Amino acid sequence: MAPPIPLLAVCGSDGTSLLRGPPQCELDSSFQRDSRPSRCLTFSRDGTLFGWCNGHSVSVVRCADGSAVSTLNLPKTNLLEFSPLNNILVTWQPYTKTQDSPQGEANLQLWDLPSGRLIKALYQKKAESWCPSWSEDEKICVRSVNNELQFYENNDFNSIANKLHMQKVSDFALSPGAQPSKVAVYVPGSKGAPSFVRLYQYPVLGGASAALANKSFFKADRVNMQWNQKASAVLVTASTEVDKTGASYYGEQTLHYLAANGETALVQLAKNGPIYDVAWSPNSTEFCVVYGFMPAKATVFNLKCDPVFDFGTGPRNAAYYSPQGHILVLAGFGNLRGQMEVWDLKKYKQVSKPQAPDATYFSWCPDGEHIVTATCSPRLRVSNGYKIWHYTGTVLHKQDAAAGSELWKVHWQPFPEGSFPERPIKYQAAPSELGTTEAAPIQAYRPPALRHLPATPSSKLHEDEPPQDLRSGLSGEKSLSKSALKNQRKREAKKAAKQEAKSDPEPACLPAPVSNSQSEACSGDAETDKKMKNLKKKLKAIEELKEQQASGKVLQKNQLEKIQKEEQLLKELQELQI
Repeated sequence: MAPPIPLLAVCGSDGTSLLRGPPQCELDSSFQRDSRPSRCLTFSRDGTLFGWCNGHSVSVVRCADGSAVSTLNLPKTNLLEFSPLNNILVTWQPYTKTQDSPQGEANLQLWDLPSGRLIKALYQKKAESWCPSWSEDEKICVRSVNNELQFYENNDFNSIANKLHMQKVSDFALSPGAQPSKVAVYVPGSKGAPSFVRLYQYPVLGGASAALANKSFFKADRVNMQWNQKASAVLVTASTEVDKTGASYYGEQTLHYLAANGETALVQLAKNGPIYDVAWSPNSTEFCVVYGFMPAKATVFNLKCDPVFDFGTGPRNAAYYSPQGHILVLAGFGNLRGQMEVWDLKKYKQVSKPQAPDATYFSWCPDGEHIVTATCSPRLRVSNGYKIWHYTGTVLHKQDAAAGSELWKVHWQPFPEGSFPERPIKYQAAPSELGTTEAAPIQAYRPPALRHLPATPSSKLHEDEPPQDLRSGLSGEKSLSKSALKNQRKREAKKAAKQEAKSDPEPACLPAPVSNSQSEACSGDAETDKKMKNLKKKLKAIEELKEQQASGKVLQKNQLEKIQKEEQLLKELQELQI
């Protein structure tokens, strides 16, 4: 049986349409295109339903044949979401007050599908964390209200089944997967007390002793909590708005790990700077972190928070795992040039390196073979459009927004897990009339007057770090944290110093040989010996600079001046030795 073909929803100022995914990349004939502009659209979690609001009404249709399921007269709707089993449609519109209703209208509404009956109307002033969170079987639903979590059971919203009340609960994350459900709760610190995240298993919510895991930390104005698919662990990215040291414009970030078995850890990162992105692998056994001042590093960690593979440095700020978890894309969007690195995670080998300049959106197709990138408004109001790619770097379909119109959103139709089996990874570019967009090597600018001369090695602000396999069986040594590695080096240096002292019983004042290969002895005068030691140190540094110059590295002006002083230093050293 052939696998299904995913749909791609596209909405903008000229309407909403559904595109049949690759290889056809053409409009879906079963869906009647809506010419009214729509900023709000979504698919159900299993991909069987599609809903959108065109400023006049909210419509829900079946993806298979385009038949209508429900139409609601809700012209002000800004956000839509389906419950996991498609029993409920949730709509949200901006909270407003009128003379007739000084308290404001209940702007969060839960609708029964397909009857269209209103189940419950609730107040939700902010769009942040607007949608209630369901467990996959819809037996539990959670929402945050006034510093407490309210739990509903079996979609009965007339009575609160359970509550988790803690002082200043500001965020939560409900675990995916089957029962028993777990919830991660964040409480910000106050009056010198640290912030903390706790994991609870529903319905046991009674205080700190009932928590499965607890992690406290300072320097956190907000957090982002991400469960893995197996609900066995959660990653917490803690951020501050301002870096008090002044080292970063983005504030400070730290990454914490909490497991359902009670284990917690601070993820040690090998480079200082912001944490741009954190992504769990679909297999739930590893995660990727993009971090550090540009050029940023990207590292894959296991569940012990040990580094597994380091991708080196590059212009990147995002990581995207394929739905099957066999491919990883590292990309640099936003204020970067849109370079994408596609990696085979079985062999840790780079597949392709395409470039999508000005892209503001990236998403994997559920088949794990194709990608969509888009330039959307209002992030960028020019050059709006989208491209469908094969992961080998080939552009299969390109659609630019018409003159005077804007593209607002593109969204793949989701599918249940296992709908698309993992396929062998190809390294040869897929055929296409549009070709590939492999980034051409960039050369330094040379003035016209110098272009007839041979090219010289150009200096860089920084040296790019190559990829490094950190797995203990392949790297030859166990991967250590920064502090453990530092201590190990100290121990090795002390051991080497002891061995050197045992093997060399001569007086310590005997100087080491210098570049003129002359042998010297102690002068007997402490002041003279000190001067000789400093001169030899300078000569050794000059030798290192000459080696760097011979290897092709361009030296700075002050380094060249040091080399020119070599003869003078040698002369001074000879005078002292006499």
